[in-house]
Amino acid sequence: MRRGGTSRAWAAAWAAPLTAALLAALTVTGCDTTGSGRAGRDPSADADGGRTASPSPRVTSDEDLCAELVGHWSRQVLDGDTYGDYQSMGLSGGQYDILREVVDSARAARRQGTPDVGRLIDREAREGCAEWYRAGGPGEGPWQ
Repeated sequence: MRRGGTSRAWAAAWAAPLTAALLAALTVTGCDTTGSGRAGRDPSADADGGRTASPSPRVTSDEDLCAELVGHWSRQVLDGDTYGDYQSMGLSGGQYDILREVVDSARAARRQGTPDVGRLIDREAREGCAEWYRAGGPGEGPWQ
């Protein structure tokens, strides 16, 4: 395969997840993505500076984000759509350990004919991440 084809395939495979992650990060940090030039202005204030009745933005907890990432990548690994490098997935070492356990369980369930392996992945990813954060979550380094 030509080198250019590999680069395009890699870019296409990562474009949607990276775009979603970037938009989520911008939303959580409160960055102005509208291009209105009013990044410092309170978006919930009306023209006179008063508060409006709009709801607060939803903030995703570390545990929920872990479960979403582990669930997503577990499906990709299970379907054979990735080679399993935790750094390229944006996972820490601890999250990758959870992913490997989830994928092992999902493969076993698939062999046994379990009809909804996706639910098993979601449940085990959530349980694994909850346990990991109860035990302290990631350490000091990004690989932990």
